[in-house]
Amino acid sequence: PCVGLANVLQGLSFNIRYYSKHNYRQAECLGNNINHPKCRILDCSGSRCTQRTVPPGSILPWRCFSCKEETKILSKRKRNTSITTSELLYKNLLKSEQEHWNDISARYKATTKRIKKKLEELHNKYTFSLGSPRIRFGDNVYFEEDGCIFLSKAGDVDEENVEILFSTEELGFSNAFIRRIRISPGQSYMAIGLKSENSEEATCIIVKLGNFPHVEKVIPNVFSFEWATSDVLYYTSQKNLKCQNVFMTTLTNPKHTKLVYTEQDARFFVDLHCTKDGRFLTINSNSKTTSEVWLVDCRHPFKVPALVQARTKGVIYHIEHRNNELYILTTYGEPAEYKLMKAPVASSGMENWQLVYALEKKTKLVDLEMFSDRCIMFLKNAGHLYLDVLSFISHSVQSIKLPAWACEFELESHPKHTTGTCYFQLTSPVQPPKRFAYSFKENNLIEQAVQEVPIIANYHTTRLLAKSKDETLVPITVFNNMNSKELHRKPLLVHVYGAYGIDLNMTFKEEKLMLIEEGWILAYCHVRGGGELGLSWHKDGCQHNKLKGLQDLKACIMLLHELGFSQPKYTALTAASAGGVLAGALCNTDPELIRAVVLQAPFVDVLSTMMKTHLPLTTEELEEWGNPLADEKCMKYIKSYCPYQNIKPQHYPSVFITAYENDQRIPLTGVLRYVQKLRKAALDHASTSKKGNWIPNIILDIQANGSHCDSSWEDSLNE
Repeated sequence: PCVGLANVLQGLSFNIRYYSKHNYRQAECLGNNINHPKCRILDCSGSRCTQRTVPPGSILPWRCFSCKEETKILSKRKRNTSITTSELLYKNLLKSEQEHWNDISARYKATTKRIKKKLEELHNKYTFSLGSPRIRFGDNVYFEEDGCIFLSKAGDVDEENVEILFSTEELGFSNAFIRRIRISPGQSYMAIGLKSENSEEATCIIVKLGNFPHVEKVIPNVFSFEWATSDVLYYTSQKNLKCQNVFMTTLTNPKHTKLVYTEQDARFFVDLHCTKDGRFLTINSNSKTTSEVWLVDCRHPFKVPALVQARTKGVIYHIEHRNNELYILTTYGEPAEYKLMKAPVASSGMENWQLVYALEKKTKLVDLEMFSDRCIMFLKNAGHLYLDVLSFISHSVQSIKLPAWACEFELESHPKHTTGTCYFQLTSPVQPPKRFAYSFKENNLIEQAVQEVPIIANYHTTRLLAKSKDETLVPITVFNNMNSKELHRKPLLVHVYGAYGIDLNMTFKEEKLMLIEEGWILAYCHVRGGGELGLSWHKDGCQHNKLKGLQDLKACIMLLHELGFSQPKYTALTAASAGGVLAGALCNTDPELIRAVVLQAPFVDVLSTMMKTHLPLTTEELEEWGNPLADEKCMKYIKSYCPYQNIKPQHYPSVFITAYENDQRIPLTGVLRYVQKLRKAALDHASTSKKGNWIPNIILDIQANGSHCDSSWEDSLNE
C-alpha cells in the first residue's frame, strides 16, 4: 500500500501509513527481502506493490497501537522489584506458550510439509510471471533484485552490461530489505529506504551515482523522503511510530541539513509526496479526519513552504498539479465523499476551489492517476471495478467497466505525465495479476498478451448482499471451486476487517488459490467500518457505530449458511490486526456460527489500550474508537464489544493466534493476557457442562522474527 493519492483514498484520513506514490522519480516495495529470487518493487510513478509476501489475512501497515508501555515510578526500590517480577512473569508465560506451541505444531508436520510444497509450487508458477518492474530515465533503466539495485541501458538484454549500484549485503545491511527508492531528477543521486523486519524504523541511504557509485550519506529513523532537485532531499523523521518533523538536506556545497516543518498536534502524521509533473513537493499533515498541505516549489527548494489551505475540521484534501493549477482531491462539501476540485496555484484557498468531478453514491475511489491532459479514476462500485477517464480538453468523462472476476487494481509506473498509455494490473485473491493498458489515443482498454498468466477458470465468483440488523445491505464476495458438489459440506473461510476505512485485502495470494483447488469456499465480508462503499461506509462503522460492523458480520455468515455455503461446523473466520476486534467480538456473542478462528497480530483489548494515553498512537486513534477517559458513555460502549472484556465461560470455537515479539503496535503482553483468559473461560465452561463437552484448541504461535507490517516470503511461508 502506498501514500500519495491512493493513501488518501484508501485511508489517508485515517492515518493508514502507506508509502508515497505518484512520483515519476520513485520506486518502492513493502514486501521485498534480500532472499527473494526476484523482488517486485514499484517503478517510477508506481502505486501499490505488485507483490506482497505476507500470509493469509495479510497485515497492512495501518496505524494501530504501540507496545511501549510506561512503568509507573513509585520509588527506586519498588520500581526495580516491580520490573523484576513483571519480567519474570512475562518470561515464564512466554516460555510456557512456546512449549505449548512446539507440542501442538509437532502433530502437523506431515500436513505442513504438504502445504509448504504446494505453496512453493504456486509461488514459483505465478509470482514472477511479469518480471521485475523497471524505472526508466531516458536511456537508463533501474531495477532491483535480490537486495541489489542495478542499472542497464534500455533495450540491452545482455546481463554482462548490467551495473550494480547498491547491495544490501555488501554494505552490511544483510538483515534489511529495500522499502523505497528515489532517483534524483538529474540521476546524480539515489535515495534508498532500508528497513529490517524486526523494527518499524527505516534508514535512508543516499548513494552518489556516476562511474564509481558510493554511499554519500546515511540518515537514521526516516519514514518518507523525496527529491526536490538533483541535490536537495526532503525527509521526515520517525520516532515512536510518529512523524512530525520535516528536514531538508543539501548534498553539494555548502552541505547542510535544516528543520523545515514541525507538526505540533499529536493527532497528525506528516509525510511527503511529489506531484506527478515534478513541479511541487507536498508536505502533508493528516489526522484521521482532517488534513493540511504545504507546497515546496521544486524550482526554488530553499523558499519557505506555502500553505494551500489551513486545516479545517472534517476536511481532508490532497494535491496534484497540472498547467499551473492545483487539482485537489477532497472531502470538502456535500456529500462528504471524495471529489476532484481545482484552484490556481496563486490563490489556492478553499473559497477558490471549483468542482471538476464528483463520485456517484456508494462508490469507492481507489486511486487516481494524473496525466498532462487526462485523469484516470480507479473506482469500485457494488464490488465491481471500473475506470472513469476525465478529459481536460473535451471536459468529458468516459466510463469503462472492467472484467467481472477482478477485485483489485495494482497500478504500474508511468515515468512521464505526458505518456499516452496507462498501465495497470487486475487481480483477485485467486487470480494472479493480469496486465492491462488504457490507450488515450484509441480510447480503449487493451489486455496485454505478452505475459503467460492464464485466467484461472476453475472457480465461481459470486457477489451477495446480506441484510444487517438495521436493514443495511452488506456486500459479500464469495469464491468457490466450480467442480465442488454439495457446497454445504465444504469448509468455508470467512474474511473480515472493518476499521479505518480500509478495504479487505483482495490481492492474489497463493494460499487462497490452494484452498480453492482443495474445495474450500472463500467469503469476504465488506462490513461497515471498512471503506468498500466510500467514506460514509467507514463513518457508519466507527466510534459509537462499531457494533454495526459486528451485526454486519453476523448477518453475512448467517446468509452464507442459509444459501448453502457450508455450515457452522465447517466454518472458520480469519482476521488481522484491528479486524481482531470484530472477530473476537463474534466469538463472544455468537460462537455457534463458527468452528475455528485464525487471528494475526489481533487487536483484542480496545478498552485498556484507549485508556493508556501515554502510548504514542492513542491520541490519534480517538477518532476511530472514541475517548473512554473523557466520555463515560463511550467507555460503556467500548466495553460492550471489546473482545477481552467480554470473555465468559461458554462454548468457544478453536482459536489460532499468530503474534510477534517485536510488534510495536499490538502489545504481545495483551495477546498473552487474552489467550490466558480465553483458555480459562473455555475450561470453566467444560468443567461445569455435561460430560464429554468439546474443549476448543486455543493456540498461540509467537514469531521471534517479523513485525506488524512486514514479512519476507520465507517467513510468511513458514507461518
